[in-house]
Amino acid sequence: MKSKRKDTYAEAGVDISAADKTKDLIKELVRPTFGTEVLTDIGHFGAFFKLKQYNDPVLVSSTDGVGTKLKIAVMMDKHDTVGIDLVNHCTNDILCCGASPLFMLDYIALGKLEPQKVAAMVSGLARACKDVGCALIGGETAEMPGMYKASDYDLAGFIVGVVERPKVINGEKITEGDVIIGLPSNGLHTNGYSLARRVFGTDRDPLALKMFYPELGKTLGEALLEPHRCYHNDLKPFLDKIHGMAHITGGGLVGNVPRILPAGVSVKIDRSSWHVPPIFELIQKRGSIKDEEMFHVFNMGIGMVIICPAKVAESMKLESGVPGAIEIGKVVKSNGSERVIIR
Repeated sequence: MKSKRKDTYAEAGVDISAADKTKDLIKELVRPTFGTEVLTDIGHFGAFFKLKQYNDPVLVSSTDGVGTKLKIAVMMDKHDTVGIDLVNHCTNDILCCGASPLFMLDYIALGKLEPQKVAAMVSGLARACKDVGCALIGGETAEMPGMYKASDYDLAGFIVGVVERPKVINGEKITEGDVIIGLPSNGLHTNGYSLARRVFGTDRDPLALKMFYPELGKTLGEALLEPHRCYHNDLKPFLDKIHGMAHITGGGLVGNVPRILPAGVSVKIDRSSWHVPPIFELIQKRGSIKDEEMFHVFNMGIGMVIICPAKVAESMKLESGVPGAIEIGKVVKSNGSERVIIR
């Protein structure tokens, strides 16, 4: 016997009309990020970008996501800051190579497409892109019922930047005696959230995010949603004097700094040279976590490491230099084992 049921895409959980409304909201948010280099509007099958005024350009690309920080955003019902996180994370990655961003694309996958929620994410993306002169040139929104719960989503981004070939920063100029400058983070940035969520039990008890902590000066949820800091605009005037940079993300100082070190050198970091922010001390105390684990998972208050000659370091530490810049260590001759020595 033939079934009389008439299935539709909407009954399967995908709302095409919501997708159309979302696209209309997004267009108005991203157009202000366009410069004259952008040759297409949102909605074409590909995004066109005209590269201008470079002699020997090298394109530098990176891709990343926001990780389980999104779980905090969902529980807090606050979705604009994760867009800022994504842009700033990707921008910082290519900045380590000396590159400035040209354009970015985003990918948003959801269990249920809610136009206002997506618009909040894109508003954060657009604001962060505009701050660094990056065009939010395109993206994709996918409603995927059955893959994600109705309230859940994932957010990823793809960035392309450019640097003149002679100005590429790859760490090859790093030498013994160079100074290590640390730039403060805004907290966890976008790493370590699976451990933080476990420590505070937020998945079992979302109300834990509303608890106010005097040492934080805010609720736990507000502290965990602090946006990832972008270092591009502060560091751009110094790029041609820097020998190496490391964005301190997953793996912490011990996992990221070795990525830029040439053979024959290590770095010695003085952990007493900066104050570890209260959010990390709170996580460590509540979770009874060893120092080694903390420094391997979290940035511990240092979001970017710069390796440069002593004179450059001094100018960075001036009031007119880079906000928050502090000397945290030096490059030393390698002892053949440890690449990052934290004492």
